[in-house]
Amino acid sequence: MASQAVPDADENVPLLEIHNATIYRGRTRVFDRFSLEIGRHEQVAVLGPNGSGKTTLLKLINRELYPVSSAESWVRILGRNTWNVWELRSRIGIVSQDLQARYHGTATGLEVVLSGFISSIGLKGLPAGPVSGEQETAGIRIMNDLGVAHLAGTPLRQMSTGEQRRCLLGRALVHQPDTLILDEPTAGLDMAASFDYLERIRQYVAEGRSIVLVTHLLNEIPPEVERVILIRGGVIIADGPKDQVLTVENLQEAYDTRLRISKVDDYWLAYPAAPRQP
Repeated sequence: MASQAVPDADENVPLLEIHNATIYRGRTRVFDRFSLEIGRHEQVAVLGPNGSGKTTLLKLINRELYPVSSAESWVRILGRNTWNVWELRSRIGIVSQDLQARYHGTATGLEVVLSGFISSIGLKGLPAGPVSGEQETAGIRIMNDLGVAHLAGTPLRQMSTGEQRRCLLGRALVHQPDTLILDEPTAGLDMAASFDYLERIRQYVAEGRSIVLVTHLLNEIPPEVERVILIRGGVIIADGPKDQVLTVENLQEAYDTRLRISKVDDYWLAYPAAPRQP
């Protein structure tokens, strides 16, 4: 009898499982007895205004923050409570403004990309030869795919914001992760760079990657994203299929402002409501 392939043990476990967790950033309690589950192969957007807890959630996934210790609460990534950070980076690639801001302006494009192999912020100050020749070749190949190979020796401070963001995306892609987590991906980008970046996100979904998009803008959510988690003040206001969550009532509650919404070619747009009549 022919042998059967053993399935990946992670296939049936969630990407993220938060149960009854209380989480602080400094002295500020951001989440109180918070619960959330995101499936391993879901395409998800976490949507909410500034200060809603989106960045804290991102840092929780990235193991930069941990919940208050309690026997009745837990945070599991791919079914595990603890991870070796380098192993986790090979499964989940993260691109965030916070990460981008931590790089010194003298770091070159290639140094940014290659630092993904060792989960560092750049390569300066590290022992000689922190990455192999094979890894350098892979890094250059990824930069070529992203259209930034010509920036391999260029310092970040001499690049546009869009070019910097693509180098950070290359850093996230060096391990060919199954999941990409993108924090406000088009912030600071002009229209052309924004459209290019969003098209790349759609391409990664088509290739079989899962996307968790953290944003406060409806128009950043690509059509392939099926689930939206809407949060405000550390509380989930709505969670479910996009058409059910993106309503005027839900969005007005989350953003505390009057607005209208439209759907154009499977993209959602928000714009101001008509002014109240005197």
